Amino acid sequence: MKMIMGRKMGMTQLFKGNEVVPVTVIKAGPCYVVQKKTPQVDGYCAVQLGFEEMKKTNKPLEGHFKKANLKALRVLKEMRLENEEELKEYEVGQTIKVDIFQPGEFVDIIGWTKGRGFAGGVKRWGFSGGPKTHGSKFHRELGSLGQHTEPAKIFKGKKMPGHYGNERVTIHNLEVVKLDVENNLIAVKGSVPGARGGLVLIRSPKKTRK
Repeated sequence: MKMIMGRKMGMTQLFKGNEVVPVTVIKAGPCYVVQKKTPQVDGYCAVQLGFEEMKKTNKPLEGHFKKANLKALRVLKEMRLENEEELKEYEVGQTIKVDIFQPGEFVDIIGWTKGRGFAGGVKRWGFSGGPKTHGSKFHRELGSLGQHTEPAKIFKGKKMPGHYGNERVTIHNLEVVKLDVENNLIAVKGSVPGARGGLVLIRSPKKTRK
């Protein structure tokens, strides 16, 4: 299992022979191993990774980073491991760079979609709405919501207006097209969830590509 964190830079295109490949460029790492979690102490195997150095943090986290002999880091995420054998590959304070992946390799990318605030049913769920003609007085509303006298309620899960976006989304099996180790850049084929500058996690694929 391999994982690194980064920031989405944007999309461009690269040439792969005679083929034009659309790619998303991510500035990934360097990440640091902040803590190792073991079944004996924590009940499970995991490695806690930190990303993006910052000048100052609160006192509890300051002590946490000091224990690992690291500077304060903005983002902390855990990478779950299957057993303690995999845990031996990591040491506290270790630096993880983008070269853990290679061109041609496939990865899963986790991102958070753009937040769109409070949205109605037409925008959020793609409802068709009512007639567009004058006088209908029913254009972008939901229509009937409730039931008859029995059960006299709206069932849970009904598609209604509400918060839209800012959801965690995983895109499986994206191909690594190019690496720039010096500048901590990785280009993956296709699109990645989130806005430019958004946090993304790049990890080993969990589903085998067919």
